[in-house]
Amino acid sequence: MKNAAIARVLAIMSAWSPAGPAAADIALTASNAINAALEELVPPFERASGHKVTMRLGVAAFLRKEIEGGAAFDVAILVGSLDRLVKDGRIAAGTPVALGRSGYGLAVRAGAPRPDIATTDAFRQAMLNATSVGYTEGGGSGTYFVNLLGKLGIAEAMKPKLRPGTNTQAAVARGEIEMTVTGIVPILRSKGVELAGPLPPELQSYSVFTAGISSTTKDKDAAIALLQFLTTPAAAAVFRRRGVEPMP
Repeated sequence: MKNAAIARVLAIMSAWSPAGPAAADIALTASNAINAALEELVPPFERASGHKVTMRLGVAAFLRKEIEGGAAFDVAILVGSLDRLVKDGRIAAGTPVALGRSGYGLAVRAGAPRPDIATTDAFRQAMLNATSVGYTEGGGSGTYFVNLLGKLGIAEAMKPKLRPGTNTQAAVARGEIEMTVTGIVPILRSKGVELAGPLPPELQSYSVFTAGISSTTKDKDAAIALLQFLTTPAAAAVFRRRGVEPMP
């Protein structure tokens, strides 16, 4: 595993060259939904460029509000469009780029049978057959899932089975809940659970991760270098493995 990690780092470094020789400190504000990918990508970028990246991770909606209020940063990776931040002069025009998107999936305990959810009918039946199904209470994925049950016409039948919580993946891993529907990214980074599969295409919804450069950054070349690095094919492969697929 160690050799494989080293090979990935070397592949990324060889696929990209720094934009300039001057080392700089880069303040990266990013959604904590992609922290696993960034933790894997930032070190090779720092080695290849000589720049130092300081990450501030948090809930994307809260980070967006901070930026709207004037919080300082060099590069931001948020969920959704950055057009409003460009219009307000917080993100430099022409810099936003979509790094990828991530949808919702079904997680089961590691080693447990994986129900078929490839089609709408199969997903509906899997929900009805389940003894208990978790979802993130108060989160975007939880709201989407509850609304989805209503659209499928099984909201009432599912009420006794639903288990809201803040970390339902952990509850599945402990055997307290049979399965949970949440984002694919948190499923893949959770121990003790496995991705049974993504929601079928006709039921799927995606969160798009968009990166942009601050209009007031003092290290524009370094910020551009980081953005270029995060859009290399090698970086895209890391994002994909962590549950963020390329935009169609």
